Amino acid sequence: MPLAYPSGTLAEHAACRTAAALFDVSHLGTVRVEGPGALDALQSAFTNDLHKVAPGRAQYTHLLDDDGSVLDDIIVWWIADEVFDVMPNASNTERVVSAIGGHDTTPERAVIAVQGPTARRVVAQVSAEAAAVARFAVARIEIMGVPCTVAGTGYTGEDGVEIAVRSSGAGRIWDALASAGATPAGLGARDTLRLEAALPLHGHELGAGITPLQAGLSWVVAWDKESFRGRTALVAERERGPHRMLRGLRIDGRRPARDGSDVRRRGQSIGAVTSGNFSPTLGHCIALAFLAPDVAVGEQLEVDVRGTLLPAEVCVTPFVRKSRGSGSA
Repeated sequence: MPLAYPSGTLAEHAACRTAAALFDVSHLGTVRVEGPGALDALQSAFTNDLHKVAPGRAQYTHLLDDDGSVLDDIIVWWIADEVFDVMPNASNTERVVSAIGGHDTTPERAVIAVQGPTARRVVAQVSAEAAAVARFAVARIEIMGVPCTVAGTGYTGEDGVEIAVRSSGAGRIWDALASAGATPAGLGARDTLRLEAALPLHGHELGAGITPLQAGLSWVVAWDKESFRGRTALVAERERGPHRMLRGLRIDGRRPARDGSDVRRRGQSIGAVTSGNFSPTLGHCIALAFLAPDVAVGEQLEVDVRGTLLPAEVCVTPFVRKSRGSGSA
């Protein structure tokens, strides 16, 4: 995925918020886990409970370390009774294989995401069946004669679908979607879009030393499951309360805070920014930051942006909500 295509990040961002954008997300990993023990292997490794869903559905979940911190955040595509495609961040694929077994199929396929309020209308011009895959559903279909697996998970805050396809057929499908009206978009737009949606990024809002509770993702944890890696540490943290929480910050102007920027209250450091950028939709800067747990929405703080203290307000997230007209098929 390039940083941007010739249209530029701002235009690509706007396309996803108002129409449809096309992302090559083949850098994600895919681990195929199948057979009689597949479900049990995933249940014992991941925080969420796959019994809440069923074949033909997808689920967001976490792989934890023993201390309860997030080794990776993952989408599981439950394709058939004993067939799962586990989608980790690419840099963590080997770690996930070590935890759950399975076969790394990443080199064999590409993943194309179409996102935005008109995404399904664009996809329908290429494949009505793919466009009909509902939010957090998964289906095996053919597109232009090529076998694909299509899911409706998304990561920009907008509606859309993701198409996993054999690498040899990916170019034809990409070209067809672009011809149907989707605007190719790069890494820059992906980052500004996911930040506006306040979605965590591994290595920033998730990672070593960061637990689901600190990231505000306790809903990813099936507390009634008897066992999964990191459960003991996580239960202990829940009982004592997290020592920090992820919050959203509104910062006026166009000078973005960056990862590591100090956040202060009445001159005292109370945390640090994990992600920050200019929001093309809102016209000012936004950031996510781990802050002291007593910080409340509406509080006025300061952020050290390269030596200059800028006023920042703690705000409700997501910063930008799904566009009108977006929704599941």
